[in-house]
Amino acid sequence: MYKGSFVHRLTKILVDIMFHCGIVCCVAVPFAMPAMARYFGYSESLNLPFTVILFASGICALYILWQLKAMFKTLLGGNPFIGANVSCLRKCAVASFLIAIIFAVKSFFWFSVMTTAAVVIFALLGLFCLTLKDIFKQAIAYKEENDWTV
Repeated sequence: MYKGSFVHRLTKILVDIMFHCGIVCCVAVPFAMPAMARYFGYSESLNLPFTVILFASGICALYILWQLKAMFKTLLGGNPFIGANVSCLRKCAVASFLIAIIFAVKSFFWFSVMTTAAVVIFALLGLFCLTLKDIFKQAIAYKEENDWTV
């Protein structure tokens, strides 16, 4: 019934690449932070707070990518409207809101326009995931009702 398209496969490959690059970036943050602080002219005392902020938000981003990988397995398998995907979208929303909170707290101490943009973007992403979760939940209910009818 379902035929996987080129775009779905390409998107899955890009998510996989982003996931693996994200792991490398998260591992590299503690080692790269001193060099980045010198390059951008930050004081050495900011290395630890910025490392914690970047590492925590990176872990949340990796968690979102992990959930997307799980959802793509069901999409490429031909049955994306299952309860597991509703759960994945809810988890993505929570991780997005965590990133928004991390950067909102950061903006109280070190304000920048990009930090504010990150807060807005990840808050919107969290709301989008919650909306999509409800849409998937309704689609599952319609699918189950249709399965019982036939």
